Amino acid sequence: MEHDGGGHALAVLLDGTSHLTILNLFHGGIQSVNTIDGDHGGGGLALLVGLEQEELRLYSQSAVLMDGLSGRILYGKNAEQIRPMASTTKIMTCILALENGKTEEWVSASSYAASQPKVRMGVRKGEQYRLKDLLYGLMLESYNDAAVMIAEFIGGTREGFAAMMNEKARELGCKDTWFITPNGLDAQETDEKGEIHTHSTTAKDLARILLYCIQESPKKEEFLKITRTQNHGFYDLENKRQIQCRNHNALLDMMDGALTGKTGFTGGAGYSYVGALEKNGKLFIIALLGCGWPPHKTWKWSDARSLLSYGMENYEKTDLYERCQKTEPLPVKADGGICWGEQPQDHVLAREDLRSEEKHVYALVKKEEKQEKKVFLPKQLQAPVKEGQKIGRVCYYVEGELLREIPLYSDRQITKMTFWGTLEHIFGLWVHKC
Repeated sequence: MEHDGGGHALAVLLDGTSHLTILNLFHGGIQSVNTIDGDHGGGGLALLVGLEQEELRLYSQSAVLMDGLSGRILYGKNAEQIRPMASTTKIMTCILALENGKTEEWVSASSYAASQPKVRMGVRKGEQYRLKDLLYGLMLESYNDAAVMIAEFIGGTREGFAAMMNEKARELGCKDTWFITPNGLDAQETDEKGEIHTHSTTAKDLARILLYCIQESPKKEEFLKITRTQNHGFYDLENKRQIQCRNHNALLDMMDGALTGKTGFTGGAGYSYVGALEKNGKLFIIALLGCGWPPHKTWKWSDARSLLSYGMENYEKTDLYERCQKTEPLPVKADGGICWGEQPQDHVLAREDLRSEEKHVYALVKKEEKQEKKVFLPKQLQAPVKEGQKIGRVCYYVEGELLREIPLYSDRQITKMTFWGTLEHIFGLWVHKC
């Protein structure tokens, strides 16, 4: 039994031919289903248990390959295991600074910023640097003192900035992520309820954060520009110190289509990495946590290549909207109401209201994976019904996972039919004829 969350209950039956049978229950349900069955090779059983995921030999203790078009997890190894994240933290620091600060503003170094451990710029208390330059230092060289300067400038205090980081994580659905430091140094704190928190995330959450940075944030282009720059030099306000930064994201040179990424290391976290690759219309995001300790600095690059190669070889870009049959307007009776006109009607038509650029549901899909569309509508509505009122939705799935929901709206107004309202309408028609 499946409940869709809107008062509609569905029964889903599976037969031996890998087709779904949908039964309407209670007062509403599915009006239509369009299923594209892949070649499961094992009959209907594969739909129940899911396709067995190919085992990849990864060094990472936790890893994720994410579809950057839909956010679906394509491959996971301990994907929801909470672990320290080291300097991969800095992708959140960077995007919040871009969204909340002006990059040409000057930022002063506090004594606390100047006290940060390596890797660092070596700032001295009172020195001033442009926010833009600090962001390059943050993402290219992973400077810990630059991260603190940015946090204190944007958040007012380090604690204030940590609160901003955690708020953004909640907004993105990253329920297993907890930020304490802006640079990713191992840390622990006790909240007001007495609960102990470690600076940590999951591979799944970390990939989700990078997806936001490069696909959803209003500052995504600025983020990509910074993280793809190979070299950047800058001076402090008084032109006394020159800083030269070099990009340490080896993936940019290692694989064609590499888009962005951030490395990390602490004693508690081990080596970590989060990155993205875009090629042939496909967008993949990877996240690696606990990928070895010294001297195994290169293991993360091996895992990155394995995951991204697996994605490129096995998944194709698919437009579920185009592949599934177009949703034609569907009639829904409006009980106790009528739409007056030359031909009075007691029903509405449920329709999409999409701009042309919205008529796509892109996802990376294996050819054997099951893709389907379900239309959820009530059997009847209760008058009155407004024109443009949301009355249902179309849902697109891959392997049973919801990827997108498109609302359906009423195409007309239905007024509540009353004795006096009907009499008034008839009288109006008579007057018009006269």
